[in-house]
Amino acid sequence: MPPITDVVKNLLIINVLFFVATMLFGESAMMDLLALHYPSSVLFKPIQLVTHFFMHGGFMHIAFNMFALVMFGSALEAMWGPKRFLFFYFVSAIGAFLLHFAFAYFTIESLTAQLPADALAKMYSQGAQILSEGKNYSDPALGKLNALINVPMVGASGAIYGLLLGFGMKFPNVELMLIFLPIPIKAKYFIPVLIVIELFLGFNEFSWDNIAHFAHLGGALAGFLLILYWRKFGSKF
Repeated sequence: MPPITDVVKNLLIINVLFFVATMLFGESAMMDLLALHYPSSVLFKPIQLVTHFFMHGGFMHIAFNMFALVMFGSALEAMWGPKRFLFFYFVSAIGAFLLHFAFAYFTIESLTAQLPADALAKMYSQGAQILSEGKNYSDPALGKLNALINVPMVGASGAIYGLLLGFGMKFPNVELMLIFLPIPIKAKYFIPVLIVIELFLGFNEFSWDNIAHFAHLGGALAGFLLILYWRKFGSKF
């Protein structure tokens, strides 16, 4: 494991503090306040556009993300320097929620066209409360719409996928391994396979899968485009 660099260390501390606060003050209240809800949700607050980067939905979620932050982020920060690395991190995080929202928007528009106005009005006013009680609408379209609008997005995963993509572009021949598949694979092959898996899972929307795959893809895409921009025009940092 590489030495932990300064920005990575501070990001690690902030994420852990948010996680501890979530445990202390209650997951439900903290998620309502700081996790990212779709803008038409009654629970949406502009501050969530930033705070959701540091929120996580359980110990394994934060553990995997922070491990990846240290492994890939420290290597990139050591190469780029703290300012350039931090800029890359936040651009990846922003790209994550933008693509997530874009995919959600088109899905929401499609579902909205199928549902009567009175049902939509009730969902917008009551849907968040219904989900907080561990329930959802029995109608598949209405239930899916409610989940898209009122189930929040959390985690640093979008930014982490940007770091992973950046690491693969900068260190293509470094060998990586999945925990459940301990076979070394060069980053230049590992990363594209991971992106294809994310695309497959994102478009298929399996009922058992509650991961925001398009956020992962958005982070990777933003990181990829930023590196291409730096290659052509350079960086101010």
